[in-house]
Amino acid sequence: MHYPLYRPRRLRKSEEFRRMTRETRLSIDSLVYPLFVTPGKNVKKPILSMPGNFQMSSDIIIEEVRKTKGLGIPAILLFGIPESKDEGASGAFAKDGIIQRAVAEIKNAVPDIIVITDVCLCEYTSHGHCGMIRDTEVDNDPTIDVLAATALSHAVAGADMVAPSAMMDGQVAAIRKALDENGCVTTPIMAYSAKYASCFYGPFREAAESAPQFGDRKTYQMDPPNSNEAMREISLDIEEGADIIMVKPALPYLDIIQKAKDRFNLPIAAYNVSGEFSMIKAAASLGWIDGDRAMLETLTSIKRAGADIIITYFAQEIARLLQDR
Repeated sequence: MHYPLYRPRRLRKSEEFRRMTRETRLSIDSLVYPLFVTPGKNVKKPILSMPGNFQMSSDIIIEEVRKTKGLGIPAILLFGIPESKDEGASGAFAKDGIIQRAVAEIKNAVPDIIVITDVCLCEYTSHGHCGMIRDTEVDNDPTIDVLAATALSHAVAGADMVAPSAMMDGQVAAIRKALDENGCVTTPIMAYSAKYASCFYGPFREAAESAPQFGDRKTYQMDPPNSNEAMREISLDIEEGADIIMVKPALPYLDIIQKAKDRFNLPIAAYNVSGEFSMIKAAASLGWIDGDRAMLETLTSIKRAGADIIITYFAQEIARLLQDR
């Protein structure tokens, strides 16, 4: 069809027409809200580079979880800041570790919210890398043993889902084996399958106190120019037992999300990371953009690319906005 017979503007002439013909719809059901738990009581420390986000002690975070559940958001993603760090990341898998205690307390207080735990070691190692170090390099195979022990400790504490993010070869298989052999066969794995070595994680390093003390993470996180490699990484995680696959970050990798959605018959998660969040907040605070519209447009683009699940620091804000629409 061609103009003048076909006029696409006919279906844009009012909000009612636009709503009726809208192809992509955001849903509160798709949202996961990341939270940062820290030791102590009555602690609510602002994360300066991520306005509106905080490091919170478990008593405060429980109230935040209740608020999240009240908005209809089905899940949280929990990160921990331990009391102390060491080379072996012992706080990551300790029975009384920061995450293990927080998970038990959250599930006791708000049992019907899904608690997902990030399974990585960078918050717990004194050097800030995501694994065990040998000769200044992350040693893959000893690291996956620690990751498996960490994931199991989270599941035993009551986590509903574990999310390995260290980008170690074989980590999903090791975690699946540990869970299954210890009675946690129903605990799903959401794998950070295509996690790129991105500059957009900057504010998160402040939030999780996890910046590497030397070098960078380019030997284990993915090289940003690569697309086919992401498909291989995702395929491996699926073969190893992943239940959900993730692309991280989201906005610079919308093509990867779409490619994964077209290729794999598994739920796709996308992480709208700290840098993506902070850019919008910073520009909005200066009056350069409309913050609400930018948030809505950004998350819609992630959904349009094919994400079934969106992990975002905007979760509470977008939930309120969607409820009002």
